[in-house]
Amino acid sequence: MTLPEFSKSTILASAALGALMCALPASAYADDTQDLEARIAALETMIAELRAEVSASREASSQAVQTAADAVETVETVEARVQTVAGAARTSDETGFMMGNTRVRFGGFVDVDLHVTDLSDGDFGSTSIARDFYIPGATPVGGADGNLESDVTAEATRFFFTTETPTEHGPIRGRIEMDFLGSVGGNERVSNSYNPRLRVAWLEHGNWRVGQDWSTFQNTSAIPESASFLVASDGMTFVRQPQIRYTNGNWQIALENTQTTTTPFGGGGRITTEDTAVPDLVVRYNHRGEFGNISFAGIARQLSTNTAGIDGDATGWGLSASGRLNLTETGDLRFNIVGGEGLGRYVGLNAMNAAVGTSTGDLEAISSLGGLVAWRQQVGEGRRFNVGYSYLEADNDVALTGSGVTRVVQSGFANYIVTVLPGVNVGGELLFGERELENGDSGTITRFTFSTKYAF
Repeated sequence: MTLPEFSKSTILASAALGALMCALPASAYADDTQDLEARIAALETMIAELRAEVSASREASSQAVQTAADAVETVETVEARVQTVAGAARTSDETGFMMGNTRVRFGGFVDVDLHVTDLSDGDFGSTSIARDFYIPGATPVGGADGNLESDVTAEATRFFFTTETPTEHGPIRGRIEMDFLGSVGGNERVSNSYNPRLRVAWLEHGNWRVGQDWSTFQNTSAIPESASFLVASDGMTFVRQPQIRYTNGNWQIALENTQTTTTPFGGGGRITTEDTAVPDLVVRYNHRGEFGNISFAGIARQLSTNTAGIDGDATGWGLSASGRLNLTETGDLRFNIVGGEGLGRYVGLNAMNAAVGTSTGDLEAISSLGGLVAWRQQVGEGRRFNVGYSYLEADNDVALTGSGVTRVVQSGFANYIVTVLPGVNVGGELLFGERELENGDSGTITRFTFSTKYAF
């Protein structure tokens, strides 16, 4: 049998009543009932007050505990919010801003260049893109001694947008990149207002990239650092074009835009055609490590021309090895070796064509071999210098001997560049280039460039 449970207040009241009854004499019960009832009433009042005090004490204690718990929760919440805001700020700094569910980043650089150019055999046209950077095949040959010319330009200024949109099948990424070089929409008379030109525009999902990008046949890390837009382009693989590229680990395979550049029989210009439906095929293997990187690439092409008395097809192919090697802690070697038949526009900014028309009206691929080597040395506190040499030679058809077709282009350069503020580089560069024709004539270019570039 279990005894009933009593509250503390009931026990206290019973004990007090018992003590009071024991303290009173027996005669008092009979003589003064009213006085006893008054005492009991007073005792009950005391007990009620005691109950109220105990209850108030409990409530105050409970409130204190809850207040402490609330305070701890508030501190934790504030810390979490601070961390969230800080993380969001870091994310914003690193990846741009949101537009809907797409993250967008904007960047680029402002580039202002001063070029002082001396040509041995003529002058560039007033709107020639060769006034803005070194194009080996544009060096004049066989003309009068050129005039010393200077140009100040901001046309190399560049900007880009990158995007990333999440989907249930993985993110879709994109890039659009533009600059103002080669614009036909401006001049130097009043406003120097130049139209932007498309450099890159692609989208990427998983292992696939579709759009206009650097050719898979080119390793861009081999491009030497320059105070100008580009140097050592003679033996450099350098192409941007539409393509479909698949990447799997170190391997890449791409179908790229086809374009055949042809020299007519006997020389006398350039024919550009797209008479083949077969895209250029490129396969590339990349290897990276602490040593730097190196790439091996192969290309297969179908060349076709059906104009100017030429109606034929030919097969083009090429192999290349290129990369950047960290030979010391403060210096690296950049290189590109490329050769094959029918490479044409893939090397030397199209200094040589891919094919030549024969006496029978057929098409024959032109063999070529070239390359570049450049050393970059850091000398501390944001200062570095670069030196390099580039060379390209074509084995033209014997029918072109004695013609004005380019046989060799080569150049050497040296520059000194300093980072004066975060993102701001200034530098000077000296370049010497030579173009030699099949008939033995040659012309040279000597150019000094001073550049200020602010990257953001």
